[in-house]
Amino acid sequence: MTETASASGALAGVRIVDLTSVIMGPFATRIMADMGADVIKIESPEGDSLRSYKPVRHEGMSGVFLHLNRNKRSVVLNLKTEEGRAALDKLIETADVFVHALRPQAIERLGYSYERVKSLKPDIVYCGAYGFSAEGPYGNKAAYDDLIQAGSGLAALAGAVQGEPAYVPTVLCDKLVGQAIAYSVIAALYAREKGGGGQAIEVPMFETSIDFMLLEHLGGFAFEPSLGRPGFSRVLNRSRKPYRTADGYACILPYSDRNWLDFYEFVGRMEFAEDERFRTLGVRVQHIEVLYRLIEEEAPKRTTEEWVAFCDRVSIPCMPVLAIEDLPDDPHVREVGLFSTGEHPSEGPYKVIRQPVRFSAAPFAVRRHAPRLGEHTSEVLAEIGLAGEQAGQALS
Repeated sequence: MTETASASGALAGVRIVDLTSVIMGPFATRIMADMGADVIKIESPEGDSLRSYKPVRHEGMSGVFLHLNRNKRSVVLNLKTEEGRAALDKLIETADVFVHALRPQAIERLGYSYERVKSLKPDIVYCGAYGFSAEGPYGNKAAYDDLIQAGSGLAALAGAVQGEPAYVPTVLCDKLVGQAIAYSVIAALYAREKGGGGQAIEVPMFETSIDFMLLEHLGGFAFEPSLGRPGFSRVLNRSRKPYRTADGYACILPYSDRNWLDFYEFVGRMEFAEDERFRTLGVRVQHIEVLYRLIEEEAPKRTTEEWVAFCDRVSIPCMPVLAIEDLPDDPHVREVGLFSTGEHPSEGPYKVIRQPVRFSAAPFAVRRHAPRLGEHTSEVLAEIGLAGEQAGQALS
């Protein structure tokens, strides 16, 4: 690390060479960039494909790219050329972390295996984010979020509720693995600071997503021999859903014994309070569908506002269903300042969603707006002693 962590972030002084693109890897490196790391995003002359997602104000600067790549510097290198690879080598010599998301054979062919990168910087923290562990038969298989949702059990869980397998309408696996990359790299940096030296990290999407899915769904399947099929019954119930109210939809979720007694009283259904099937959580969960149907019957009799007011008063979990476009105007979101407006040098005003985690010693700041393609190439190459003709050869 080149300088001590300071008010500019817990990772101030850490330099990360980032060979990732699209969502998973850039999310990981954005987490670390927001914490103060100097993330140098290496792009081909064509640029990260996420740049081209429409709509845009100017080509190469999509809204998703603006959000995922703030606080980073963009360097264009043509790694198909000897000069481009030589420039990357010199950059790695100055780095603390090297992150890539290429398949194992592809990174080997490119010449940036852990052993090679370690020869350039012996104490490097090297992170390979793969679709599947390199040690298994799927090691060189292509991987995208849909593929991992299908393979990890997520799509099948949706099928258990909906009747046929389905994908969650978000790139869930990409994002959860992005977080795994970030916390793994930070842990390795801590180990290095404690004297453990650098190391290689493998973060496989498939295995990480299986672990994530089974946290609550392992159930009786955890035992040998199994005491039952995997699956967390409460969340696999078809009646678990946002309920239609008189004027919209809401999550209404009585959970504790007290919650349910308050709910029965509010809706005038005290016969449920005397029913042995619902007396305690352990028994109640076996018959939860009956209670979910009760909520479904009662919810349309009141407005969403009435439900929220009642539930908040007695501490029953309750929330209106908010559309994405409504989120910036939610009173809590406004009060905590989650959204603000940034002024990008080329793209003009845009929504900034701050890092949700707060550090008392380092308030969140957009130190750099998302970079235009190659915006910092000359600056960064000059820092490693390449300028003029040498820098030009690394690009072409």
